Amino acid sequence: MTKADLIENMAKDAAISKAETKKALNSLVDSITKTLKKKDGKVTIVGFGTFSKIRRKARKGRNPQTGEEIKIKARNAVKFKAGKALKDAI
Repeated sequence: MTKADLIENMAKDAAISKAETKKALNSLVDSITKTLKKKDGKVTIVGFGTFSKIRRKARKGRNPQTGEEIKIKARNAVKFKAGKALKDAI
């Protein structure tokens, strides 16, 4: 499902315009992004899941084409843990 498909489904279910739905979805994504940028950023949507920020350590990897060893820098990543209601629904 693409973002456009999601907007279309949300607009249909909520009986609102696609423009309003797009604003609402963009606001949700922006809010989650801003919260995750904070030091201990964590967003929990009850029944859906939890988005949290984790720090990945620097490590060594391999270039699959050449087999050459490369260094992978440390970075922040986003982790998602599905909530019970979502797990049960699937």
